[in-house]
Amino acid sequence: MDFQDYYKILSVAPDADSKTIKTAYRKLARKYHPDVSEHHEAEEKFKQIAEAYEVLKDPKKRAQYDELREHGGQGYRQEQTQGTSGQHYSQSSSDHGDFSDFFSSIFGGAYQPEEGAGAHGFSQQGFSSQRAARKGQDIETDMPIFLEDTLATSSKPISYSLPHRDAQGQVSQVNKTLNVKIPAGVAEGERIRLKGQGGQGLGDAPSGDLYLRIRLVPHPLFDVEAHNLILTVPLAPWEAALGTSLEAPTLSGKIKITIPANSQSGQRLRIKGKGLVRKQGHGDLYAVLKVVMPGSVSEESKQHWQQLADAAAFDPRMEWRQ
Repeated sequence: MDFQDYYKILSVAPDADSKTIKTAYRKLARKYHPDVSEHHEAEEKFKQIAEAYEVLKDPKKRAQYDELREHGGQGYRQEQTQGTSGQHYSQSSSDHGDFSDFFSSIFGGAYQPEEGAGAHGFSQQGFSSQRAARKGQDIETDMPIFLEDTLATSSKPISYSLPHRDAQGQVSQVNKTLNVKIPAGVAEGERIRLKGQGGQGLGDAPSGDLYLRIRLVPHPLFDVEAHNLILTVPLAPWEAALGTSLEAPTLSGKIKITIPANSQSGQRLRIKGKGLVRKQGHGDLYAVLKVVMPGSVSEESKQHWQQLADAAAFDPRMEWRQ
């Protein structure tokens, strides 16, 4: 089991702050999403990126991982986990089902075979005709979804692998592809159950189920709060002072919004009904204003700023003097 360098996967420095890590994850997740990427290893890279972010975004997991990394990745618990990469085979679900054996060896969540189990987690006696029938194993895997795809019901293909037992009792991995109906309004972490699409049952018992866990792919412009969307709107200082009208993006096209005069950085404007789809109605879009200074200022502009400073009777730190 090879050591995974999560910082290298996200192309960030080991001392990168949470904002830098989040930005890198968003960029790479969009680039390697299997629905849009033509890279021949897009699906595998997407899973690696998601796993790296899962660790580095969590202070406790990151601290535990950093301690391991400082020692060159030596000495970590190399337990033998079962199931193919990308799927989790179990009788109950796990939050870490779609991550690698390396992840599971550190943070747990891997399927543990019963005593006497073989290479695929099945008992060597499991194919005996004397053994009682048993329902097949459930499979849980992630289903990455773009925010735009949650606005209306759609169908998406999902490919996964699962163990198959032939008439001689030999177990091999087979690939399976399904066309899955994704209902409008699905949310992060929601699970879709596909009955009978999991592991093969023993004897006359039914197959297990396939659980698809919804993962919303980070959007380059919007943050998600429940069913609401958050959009940062950069403003020039004069736009914030004088007010302006501008076009703002939404998931379903551009709209015009009015910025009132004397707006403050951090102020939130609510655009009703332009958020994510809910079971009933829509969430809202919140435009968060952010005053941005020009990157460079000419001498003439500096003179205008000085004239404004001399003319304005404004002290932004008045409360310090109270």
